Amino acid sequence: MSGSLTLALRTAQSGLLVNQSALDAVAQNVANVNSPDYSRKIVQLEQRVVAGIGAGVQLSEVRRAVDEGLLKSLREEISTFNQKDAQTSYYERMQDLFGAPQDNNSIVHVMNEFGKAIEALTVAPDQSLEQSEMVRQAQEIIGQLQQMSNTIQELRNQADVEIYQVADQINTLNSDLVTLNNSIIQNATTGADVTDLYDKRDAKLDELAGLIDIAYFYRGDGDVAVFTTAGKTLVDNKAVSVVHNPASATSPTTTHAEGDFAPIYIGAQISVNDVTNQVRDGKLKGLVELRDSVLPGLQSQLDEMAAELRDSINLVHNRGVPYPGVQSMSGNRAFLDGSTQTITMGNNSDTRIMLFDGSGNQYDGTTLQTIMQSANYGTGAQAANGPWTIDEVAASIEDWLQASGASGASVSVDSSTKKLNIELNTTAYNLAFRDEVNSSGTVPAPVGSTQTDATIKFDSDGDTVIDETVSGFSNFFGLNDFFVDDLADNIWESEIMASGFGATVTGGSDTIRVWNGSGAVKTVTVNSGNTLGNIRDNINNANIGVTASLIPDGSGYRLRIASNDGTNITVTQASGDQVLTDMRMHSADVRVSLQLDVRDDIKETPGNISRGIAQWDSSRGASGEYFISKGDNTLIKAIAQTFSGSNTFDAAGSLSSVSVSFTVRATSILSHNATKAELNYSQRSYQNDLTSSLKHKSDTFRGVNIDEEMSNLILYEQAYAAAARVVSVIQNMFEALDRVIG
Repeated sequence: MSGSLTLALRTAQSGLLVNQSALDAVAQNVANVNSPDYSRKIVQLEQRVVAGIGAGVQLSEVRRAVDEGLLKSLREEISTFNQKDAQTSYYERMQDLFGAPQDNNSIVHVMNEFGKAIEALTVAPDQSLEQSEMVRQAQEIIGQLQQMSNTIQELRNQADVEIYQVADQINTLNSDLVTLNNSIIQNATTGADVTDLYDKRDAKLDELAGLIDIAYFYRGDGDVAVFTTAGKTLVDNKAVSVVHNPASATSPTTTHAEGDFAPIYIGAQISVNDVTNQVRDGKLKGLVELRDSVLPGLQSQLDEMAAELRDSINLVHNRGVPYPGVQSMSGNRAFLDGSTQTITMGNNSDTRIMLFDGSGNQYDGTTLQTIMQSANYGTGAQAANGPWTIDEVAASIEDWLQASGASGASVSVDSSTKKLNIELNTTAYNLAFRDEVNSSGTVPAPVGSTQTDATIKFDSDGDTVIDETVSGFSNFFGLNDFFVDDLADNIWESEIMASGFGATVTGGSDTIRVWNGSGAVKTVTVNSGNTLGNIRDNINNANIGVTASLIPDGSGYRLRIASNDGTNITVTQASGDQVLTDMRMHSADVRVSLQLDVRDDIKETPGNISRGIAQWDSSRGASGEYFISKGDNTLIKAIAQTFSGSNTFDAAGSLSSVSVSFTVRATSILSHNATKAELNYSQRSYQNDLTSSLKHKSDTFRGVNIDEEMSNLILYEQAYAAAARVVSVIQNMFEALDRVIG
């Protein structure tokens, strides 16, 4: 009898204990009804069987109401949302900076105002007010370009600092996950409830997913292993550190590809652990994309426009001369070795060299072809058309000037700047150049020949191969530039090339030649089919004093070759080779928008703007003479036409190559930025809605329903009361039995 009563008592007690645990779960659910990241606890009961005999009830498990598949999808969308969200404030800052085309501080507005100033000068070329206004508006463009470029670089630096902060946050979360893993394993081993620890760990995983794209799996002991979707371990028994050291400053030439930005390491700080280009989602991806792609793309667009403005205006400006000529000229092309580098005149070109008096009347004149072929100048007679060394050209011009009245004239390549300087060292005469082409095809060009830009073929490394062809003698040297930038030729780069580019060569291989003006030319072999990456590696493996990198730009890459010691270099190819031509390798325009300026003497004296040209008048003198007129607007009209007409802009950022005016190109840059900002806003809004929807579904599934909990409360309360009643009855029976026996 007593055995049966004892079993019944223990069975009833199991009901008390189990329903007590169930009531505790209900209490937890109700208490956390508004707690974020809390998942509803569900009590699982099962019959207890001992030696094949029913022995009451026992708690099978307390599980969480979660949908792991839904949580995985939610975390993926959290990553994507945070990528877009991280970029929103940057786009807003750029929108404020770039403005709208009609805004007074926009680049479009200042471009329009510069065009108006040029047009005004065409009407009154000799008026100082109009001359000063053109200079002022040019400086407005320069100021706007510099402000935009500086802000872009500030934003890149800010993004890099945020990357460092995100790496620190990831490390904190990784450590938290390891701590929670250990707690879960320890508590689960003792049979304790670990569902609340699971909730805390889920919250950490949600946070981590917002920072970086993650994949994860659970082990049998309850811990979780976390990886990036590219396969780098973040958490696996221990936390793996994420390391990034922020840059102290950023410039247009600062890139991750060239090693200027520190890598983002996961684990040991070795190259294989650099995940900068492997991050696929999350806030980290958004920041890396801004720093290395979005913002450099905008900088590339500004640099391309600034370079085109410089080159197109300078080409025309070099054709003319301020009234009544100039007494000194300083070139802007730096030469590596004037005794080795040569020029050759092409297409029957010639350049007239003239001296004028203070009223613009011709005093004397000759042509470059004439003095170069004469035994009286330089080191002696040279071949017609060339090639002539830069030093020989300078010496011949100097000798002619000295023999023609400017006895103290000096023409040479400056030993410091490596640029051509011309000084008449007299106030009696003024100098002017005029390119001409003789229609009959003979050189030297006779007086009165048609004014046309001379074709200058430049051998930049002395191997007799033409490496560059430039229009205009004065333009080649940069003797009368309006815009200057004083950039060194220490960085060369290609145009934007498709990632699938493969070199097309004839004869087995091409040769890239790199020279810094001293010592032998260094060479690198390029084989047929070599990719941009192959060419980069070939250059770097050759150890020739330069570093090659692939710089992302728009939808492709630029091959950039930079001098290791910062000195000027020239990058050419062997005779008959094509690889550099296909890539359009050139001295890089990167950073032009930060360096662009108006020539100093023009800023100080706006009257030094070239408005007219040296003109031919067959009725002057015995057989015609050249003259310079104070009111001549021939050249400034040509500048106005160049500025308002179509200019060919190369692809830059996400803008394709196109022939449009400067105002249209500036508008395209603003529109492109506005479009990207709007796209970011749209994608962020979509991701926000999608993430919110998934979170709502997840919260609905895992959340606490008060009505349901109240129903469970009544159920467990009644079960508990019934079990207590059974215990009470059994206790009474034990007492009765005790009395009978006693």
